[in-house]
Amino acid sequence: MRDSYANSGLRQQYWDMNALIGEIMRLPKRQNRVFMRHVLKDQWRYITCAIQPETGKTLFHASKAVEWLLYAQQVTEDDGVSIGYFPCRREGVAWLPSYPETSGYIATTLLTYARCFDDSAAKDAALKMLQWEIAIQMPTGAVQGGPVCLPDKQTAAAFNTGMVLDGWCSAFSATSDERFLEAGRRAADFLVADIDPNGYFHTNGSYVSADEIKTYTCLCAWAMYRFGTLAGERHYQEAAIRTVEAALRQQQANGWFAHNCLTRSTAPLTHTIGYTLQGILEVGVAAERLDIVTATRLSVDALITRINQQGLLAGRFYADWEPAAFSSCLTGNAQIAIVCYRLFELTGEIKYKQAANRLVDALKVLQVVDSTNLALNGAIAGSFPIFGGYMRAGYPNWATKYFVDALLLQHQINNGSV
Repeated sequence: MRDSYANSGLRQQYWDMNALIGEIMRLPKRQNRVFMRHVLKDQWRYITCAIQPETGKTLFHASKAVEWLLYAQQVTEDDGVSIGYFPCRREGVAWLPSYPETSGYIATTLLTYARCFDDSAAKDAALKMLQWEIAIQMPTGAVQGGPVCLPDKQTAAAFNTGMVLDGWCSAFSATSDERFLEAGRRAADFLVADIDPNGYFHTNGSYVSADEIKTYTCLCAWAMYRFGTLAGERHYQEAAIRTVEAALRQQQANGWFAHNCLTRSTAPLTHTIGYTLQGILEVGVAAERLDIVTATRLSVDALITRINQQGLLAGRFYADWEPAAFSSCLTGNAQIAIVCYRLFELTGEIKYKQAANRLVDALKVLQVVDSTNLALNGAIAGSFPIFGGYMRAGYPNWATKYFVDALLLQHQINNGSV
């Protein structure tokens, strides 16, 4: 692609290729044979374009995905959710440690599922996650970046703090337990203090490229606005709106956002594009700001024309909305579907529902539901094909989380319930 090699030095290219070769070499190992069959099936479907989107069975797929999320919590040494299952990683441990950031917003998904279907196991698991998040919250109110670590190794990250704040808001709404509101207040205060005079968060942490605005952190604004509503304190909502307005200054005339990726801002992932669009849209809706909602539509209208015949988006896009990756980022597909469903609810325009259904129905086919390996059943991979460019050769927990969110919206819209 245009700049995928120009932006990385020869040394980095060498190490990236070395890692890929190592993962491929580990595929035939005895413990990976079931996974290898899925990889080969996936690669064949990619080469032959053999994806036939699946309509219906929405709740079946949602229940399988929720089962996987609960299992991904059970395999950890604490009450967080594993980063995911990556059986070919060099470390030799397929299940990675708990991830505070995504455990926070996975809890929101599980609480929503539990409320809709009276699932006590999902609710209990979510509340355990969020009690664990309180136990590891940093003294500043921040949430650490990266996988869980000892307190003296923690480094703050605004984005991660916002994602866990989202979970605490959901837990307080579900239980009225003041512990969640208190932890949420510490997190919200950290976020408000972290906003610079231009409206951007400056504590991005050590796990993303440094010295750059991170537009996608505007998703924190939705959690801040939610907290302001629950606490009855307007200044959190005002800070949230200021953050979204700052993000909108990064939007180009064609809807594309600058500075909107973890590492490669010239060609952001659909994953971070999805974060940005959801944060902007939900604050716009909550604040009754039609101009903000309209800005979301500008981007989405461009994106939905890029859905291919199989119901997938390229994993990255350049500033002219030309694809910047051969593989698809499945997390991003689910996130864009969520935004499309919400726009359909708000506007009634059928094109948004149709686009969302195409994306979700393609993901149903790519979800593993028939494996003898419990670590695979119900999961969504990082990329299609599995050895694609995002979270290669594994199943990050957030891909499955966003798939559940999209399925619940599909069920709600198609059945008038949830």
